[in-house]
Amino acid sequence: MKRILFFSLTLFGMTLQVWAQMESESRNKGFIEGLFDTADEVIGFISRDKWTFIPAITYAPETSLGLGARAIKVFRHQNAEDSLTRPSTLPITFLYTLNRQAFLTGELNLWKSENNAYLNARVELADFPFKFSGIGENVGEMQDELYATRYFYFHINYEKRIAPGIYIGPRYEFRADDIYEKETGKMLDSGHIPGSDGQRLSGIGMVLNYDTRDNIFQPANGAFHQASYMGFHSALGSNFSFSQYVLDFRKYLTVRPSHVWVGQAWFSFTSGDAPFQHISLIGGSDVMRGYFEGRFRDRHAMAYQTEYRLPVHRNLGLVLFGSAGQISPDLSGFRWGKFRYGGGVGFRYKLNDDGLNIRLDIAVGDQKAFYFGLNEVI
Repeated sequence: MKRILFFSLTLFGMTLQVWAQMESESRNKGFIEGLFDTADEVIGFISRDKWTFIPAITYAPETSLGLGARAIKVFRHQNAEDSLTRPSTLPITFLYTLNRQAFLTGELNLWKSENNAYLNARVELADFPFKFSGIGENVGEMQDELYATRYFYFHINYEKRIAPGIYIGPRYEFRADDIYEKETGKMLDSGHIPGSDGQRLSGIGMVLNYDTRDNIFQPANGAFHQASYMGFHSALGSNFSFSQYVLDFRKYLTVRPSHVWVGQAWFSFTSGDAPFQHISLIGGSDVMRGYFEGRFRDRHAMAYQTEYRLPVHRNLGLVLFGSAGQISPDLSGFRWGKFRYGGGVGFRYKLNDDGLNIRLDIAVGDQKAFYFGLNEVI
């Protein structure tokens, strides 16, 4: 918390310095308007030729404070002559955290002209000390054990529009882990946990999307529904053979001007011999904020999330969110009484006209947690 306060004060001091250099007419607008003018000046300064360069400052319970650099380009396909073609993005990030984790990631989200096709590719290189709590519901923080892995991850999927709002296409995934550190005498050291000696995964699958969102960064209306299947097999070079199915249903609805309600139902099902790194899990910054990522993992998982987004002033917004989820070793194990609940409040600041946001979330689940980063969760 002291580190967060230190960086907050530093950034506040930088803001005051920039504000002092603004033109006199801007200062006459008053203190609050001056602060927002300053924020807009800073955003305008770091955005050049559609590239935005910002210090990568993140925080999550899984990583602690992370510092680095991020460059993100927002553009439209070169042959796109219509204003309806969705913006494409190319973010590149390097991050080092106080938990000794290092990440280098790059991702391409490319929308072709008139949104008739979509290409997504992502590559990650990481040195990742982390915590493992076991598999199943009967785990807790006292059971956490430390391990460290170096991994390379890559995926690519191409989706073609076959009807209004409907996209379908193939997907390929590859991941290789080298677990170079484990606690002696603990669960991973026993060798009984699949994947405890590392993994090499190679699989192909299919993705089916129904996408009618009016904006990919800040949807106010429409839906995003996705069904995906991935099959990993030794014939593809994988040393684990298993299948994974994911269903993701999202609905966006404007309930009053600039007030948006979002609902999500998410399901993950795993069959076969899956390593512990790849079975279904809840927690983290995307699925059930307020729960440590992966503390609760098993073959199957479900989560329901909702958000209410509203404006505060100019580019500043507020988000109220809640979630409920559970895991199970088999489909018959899901029960109403097994749900875990979380919720919290978040703040948003819009970076560009397309709706890309900086976000800060404060959540409560099995812990109190802070999350700082880019983009919306759902």
